Amino acid sequence: MKYLPHELIADFDRRLGDPHDPLQVFSFARCADLDEREEFPTEICRTLDERGLARHYVPTGHGGLLHSYEELAALLRTVARRDLTVAIAHVSTFLGAASVWLAGDPEQADRLAAEIHDGSVVSLALTEQQHGSDLLANELATAEGESWYRINGEKWLIGNASRGQFVCVLARTDPAGGPRAFSLLLVDKRQLAPGSYRCLPAVRTVGIRGADISGIAFTDAEVPAGALVGAVGTGLETVLKCLQLTRSLCGPLSLGTGEHALRLAVRYSLDHVNPADGTPAAARPLTESYADLLVAEAVTLVGARSIHALTGELSVVSAAVKCFVPLTVEQLIATLGSALGAGVFLSRSTMHGAFQKLERDHHIMSIFDGNSFVNLNGLINQFPQLARGHRRRKADTDGLASTVDLQAPLPPADGGSLELLSRTGSSLVQSLPAALAELADLAERCAVPAVLGRYAEELREITEGLHTAMADHRPSARDVPPEAFDLARRWTQVFAAAACVHLWLRNRDAAADSPTAALWADGLWLEAGLARLLGRLRPGAVRDGSVFDRLSERLHQQYRDGELFSLLHCRTEETV
Repeated sequence: MKYLPHELIADFDRRLGDPHDPLQVFSFARCADLDEREEFPTEICRTLDERGLARHYVPTGHGGLLHSYEELAALLRTVARRDLTVAIAHVSTFLGAASVWLAGDPEQADRLAAEIHDGSVVSLALTEQQHGSDLLANELATAEGESWYRINGEKWLIGNASRGQFVCVLARTDPAGGPRAFSLLLVDKRQLAPGSYRCLPAVRTVGIRGADISGIAFTDAEVPAGALVGAVGTGLETVLKCLQLTRSLCGPLSLGTGEHALRLAVRYSLDHVNPADGTPAAARPLTESYADLLVAEAVTLVGARSIHALTGELSVVSAAVKCFVPLTVEQLIATLGSALGAGVFLSRSTMHGAFQKLERDHHIMSIFDGNSFVNLNGLINQFPQLARGHRRRKADTDGLASTVDLQAPLPPADGGSLELLSRTGSSLVQSLPAALAELADLAERCAVPAVLGRYAEELREITEGLHTAMADHRPSARDVPPEAFDLARRWTQVFAAAACVHLWLRNRDAAADSPTAALWADGLWLEAGLARLLGRLRPGAVRDGSVFDRLSERLHQQYRDGELFSLLHCRTEETV
């Protein structure tokens, strides 16, 4: 099975060089040194620009290379595999520019695209120190003239607020408040009058120490009327739609970090074999983490492809991706750290302290682009649509087919089709009963192991019970009960299971002739992934763990061959 995004990232990774070579600009040693000094990775980001990464933040309609969010996700995974700090520092430009691509006029978007091509950095200024995630409470405000806006106030915890030449600012343009009280302004800091703005000191963080996480304060900062992005009063709506894109792209950032953690753990375990039988240390935690990583990859693939094929459902897809993948990787890192002991944190001589660094860095992913509770609450607000859609088995069959068939061409991304709420629920989950029936039929015909038939029935029961409970929930704007968050969290796990089942069913034939065929044969990765998911959905049930012993061979084969830990074949530049 030829997977074109992996061909792109294999070439991109090759041009970055072996990260174990300290002479390479983007090496593990260089990243460790920058982290130790809490220094921004300026040279590495410049190298990424030279390799064309920033051009993938700009849509092709404005002269860039962004025609596929699937490709962009693959590239971000590649950068995060080397260093999450660098990935976050660089991708902030996409976060800042996305609102312009979505709502800006063509001339404004073309100008910004040209600036990005020339190396300009764009930041997104949403949050304020006193209000956190409550954007409706934001106080930074504007006064308006015939041809200008005058900005007063502060934004805080902003990526690249100090380094960026441009800041896309969410500002209160109507003192009366409410959802239509906010507008977006694209501020060119270079054009502001002296003394009308100041960059706030960088915030010292436990992780991503070298990133520019700071703020900006405006004092009668005057910008031209042409700085307005979209119509007056549409700023919050534009931001919420853009966050659906950026939250979907948080998946590959976490996925790359998780893969880095697992690769370090495998390397460490092979250097510390059990003297009694010669087996690698902590074998079962490694293979269980491998299964978790493959599930996270399935969810990430579905999230990126849904931007194109299930655009109107992205409010639920992006929330599921943003909740599930970072939490899964966070648990994966903790599991590997506990299983391998203090040595994996202390082996700076062989791993440049990389495990300890990525553990610190990755904690940002649970709060980046809205914390887990914000995203779970977004799902809770859509329980009625999700429950009703499941009951009716309603699905966008064409969009779903394009999403889960990795050989299918994707339609062009259409930002105009983004919706604040999914009117149709989730096609992926609502078509899960039919997919499970197909899987059960394969098991009955002995085309796959019988255990997959049992897992299909168990997952069907859980899914039905979950949606019944969601239908019984009565939405409330305030005092959301804890059990609602638990239902939403469980729904993200069912979403992940649906991603796995659909991907395996629709791609198993094409994968039969690929270098990763052994992972797909007899549903190996699917069995392991469902075992892990069902273990969380229904803890305490006794399950056959032999699948993880069979999975171990695939893990170590991909490691020895210098391949991604992936469902799909891709060589890396990293030496064993």
